[in-house]
Amino acid sequence: MANLRQLFLQHVAQTSPSPLMLEVERAEGMYLYSPEGKAYLDLIAGIGVSCLGHRHPAVVEAVKAQLDKYLHTLVYGEFVLAPQVQLAELLARCLPDPLDSVYFVNSGTEATEGAMKLAKRYTGRYEIVACKQAYHGSTQGAASLMWPKDFTQAYHPLLPGIRHIEYNCEENLGQVNEKTAAVIMETVQGEWGVRPPAEGYLKKVRERCDEVDALLIFDEIQAGYGRTGSLFAFEQYGVVPDILLLAKGMGGGMPIGAFIASKEIMNALSDNPILGHITTFGGHPVSCAAALATLETLLESDLIQQVKAKEQLFLELLQHPDIVEVRSAGLWLAVELESFERVQAVIKHCLEQGLITDWFLFNSRSLRIAPPLIITEEQIRWACGVILEALEKTR
Repeated sequence: MANLRQLFLQHVAQTSPSPLMLEVERAEGMYLYSPEGKAYLDLIAGIGVSCLGHRHPAVVEAVKAQLDKYLHTLVYGEFVLAPQVQLAELLARCLPDPLDSVYFVNSGTEATEGAMKLAKRYTGRYEIVACKQAYHGSTQGAASLMWPKDFTQAYHPLLPGIRHIEYNCEENLGQVNEKTAAVIMETVQGEWGVRPPAEGYLKKVRERCDEVDALLIFDEIQAGYGRTGSLFAFEQYGVVPDILLLAKGMGGGMPIGAFIASKEIMNALSDNPILGHITTFGGHPVSCAAALATLETLLESDLIQQVKAKEQLFLELLQHPDIVEVRSAGLWLAVELESFERVQAVIKHCLEQGLITDWFLFNSRSLRIAPPLIITEEQIRWACGVILEALEKTR
């Protein structure tokens, strides 16, 4: 009889020829556990999803409580459901004006798709400016924003009217003009290997959008929920977007995303035509309950306040002659090595030692570090020790 791994390869659609193949039986806090009981410290939080770690008690309790009330009822936006309303209201309280209207979806790429439609509908324009080496999702609209085209060329033609500019390049902002519906960019570029904005850059982008009446969309699908040291990364740069994208860490392990704008902008989806954007499962009550518990826990704890000190500890410990550079934005770090082959060797050694790391979509020479915010100093020291050992063993 085939074992679970064989059935996985035979029946679960594969996204690469070489999946990690780590069989997970359970997870708790910072750790995943194999059927044999081996513990793996999760240094990537499911690609930024498990910001409170795995199965945080507050999230689990909220999910169980909601299961006893109701699951799906009707398509999003029709019934008044307490988890949706309470989460939307708390998000609005946490965000600056005029970001007070929340549209819940199932994922980050759906948040991108909804925001693109909203920008076009509100402005009456169709051109969108995106940044090179940015990642906003893999559905066709979101994939149209991607450059280089390595991961999208096989699926062309995609959406027309997309311009690409260099992130952190003020000279490129001239491409934002009166035909531009929106500029979309990650507040901190993720898949390019953690690239924070240069000083004053986001303010220049905001000013240019205002000059030509284009909307500014900040993608904080990875950067949000405390990852960079504030609840939302844009708070550190003195710029407020017209539309904000959230997902990943938002649900504390449950699938959920959102795009958020002012009531004035968001209302553009509700008429002429009505049902301008619809979703069956967006804002699922169980996911909203989990997301509400996640946000409340972050606000009530000092986890976000600890981020910068934990970041500094990583930076102090990750010292090795083979490390080309370490870039960081809070508990989000890219450890650049000399080659993809070296990165893969280090990832393999770390996995053998019980440490889960990864690489970046547009920067295969860097190790990804984005642990749950609950990681302790002791765990940081152990993880860095394993990485340094891996660098020695793979020389």
